[in-house]
Formats: sequence, structure tokens, C-alpha cells
Amino acid sequence: MKQENLKFELPTIEELFTPSCTTETVRKISIDKISEFKNHPFKVKDDDEMKKMVESVKKYGILNPILVRTKGNGEFEMISGHRRKRASEIARITEIPAIVRELTDDEATIIMVDSNLQREEILPSEKAFAYKMKLEAMKHQGKKENTTSAPMEHKLENGQTSRDIIAEEQNESREQIRRYIRLTELVPEILKMVDEKKIAFRPAVEISYLTQNQQKDLYDFVNEK
Repeated sequence: MKQENLKFELPTIEELFTPSCTTETVRKISIDKISEFKNHPFKVKDDDEMKKMVESVKKYGILNPILVRTKGNGEFEMISGHRRKRASEIARITEIPAIVRELTDDEATIIMVDSNLQREEILPSEKAFAYKMKLEAMKHQGKKENTTSAPMEHKLENGQTSRDIIAEEQNESREQIRRYIRLTELVPEILKMVDEKKIAFRPAVEISYLTQNQQKDLYDFVNEK
């Protein structure tokens, strides 16, 4: 008897963050019980877009629930929805609709990064730390599943590495992912110049190989000139 080929479809972003009718429900949570995600790499700005979101929240409320995980003692940690939470705070709303999901540190990191990478405008520094956090989480998950994997990069059954998967998901080359992660080695002053487009991306990657003291000397020299 010929065995039928089984096909699997990956869930969409919308499906990942939409509560299941059978396993997850939306509940109201006090905003002051929700802490920020540790080392959250994405900036939440009080800019014009935030003003528009605040007006929308005042008029319609939060239409899409945020995603949090439990911390114990009635406290929660934000996973996805930092801008919605900030808009609610500005609008002086005390409770926000949320999906509460039990997640490991690695699962929470991957979901947090993936949900924020859907934004239209992302700074180089945001991508840099986001890619690094996701790569480390994926490697950590891989080591749990395969203790014989190489220490620097876990290889999956199909021969792909964690970095290959991130590159494919973000429509970037594997080398470009490596370059972005190199930016995390820059001192904050120079990294800010990269975000402000005062230093181009490729030269910034080369600068990242300098020591911290050399980078600071370079920054001081640039400021003097």
C-alpha cells in the first residue's frame, strides 16, 4: 500500500497571535502588573505614530489583545504589544486585553522578536540585537534537543543552521545576518550614529572589530572634526 505524503503548513503571524477558541482566552489585565520584556531591543517612541495610536485607543479601545506570560505572584511580562501598552498608558487606560501564555525564556524571545520584525521601519541597532537574541534562543533550544551539536551553531536535520533560518525568514543573506549581529559590538555612541545614518552600515561593521577603547577614541576624533 502506497503511503500518502503528509503536508504541513506553517502558521501565519496572525495565527500565532490570535487566541485559540479552545485553549486560550482574552482577559483584562491591570497595566501596572505588566513589566517590560528584559533587554527588549525595539524602541517605543512617543512620536506622531504613537499620537495616532493613542487617539485610536481613546476612541475604539485596544482591538488586538497583547501577549504576555506569567511571572508569578499575579505579575506578567510583556511579549508582544509594547506600543499598544504605551498608548494605553498615555490614554490613561488602566486595564488592557491580553492573551496569557505559558512560555519558556527561549520561546518568549523568539515570539517577541518575530512579532516586532513585522514593523515597517526598524533601526539597524534594533535588528542587530533582535537577530542576536533570536539566534541565541534558537541555539539554546537546539542544544536541549541535541547535546552533540556544535557549540557555536546548532545544525538542524535538513543541514540548515539557526542563522540560515533567520536569513530565510527575513529575506536576508546569511552573511548579512552576521553583519547585523556584529553591530552589537559597537559602543552605544557609535551605534547611535549608525541609527542616525551618520555612519554607513558596512564601515560600522568594520569598526565593530576595534576594541571598546579604540571605538571611543574614534568617536571623540569624529566629534572634534
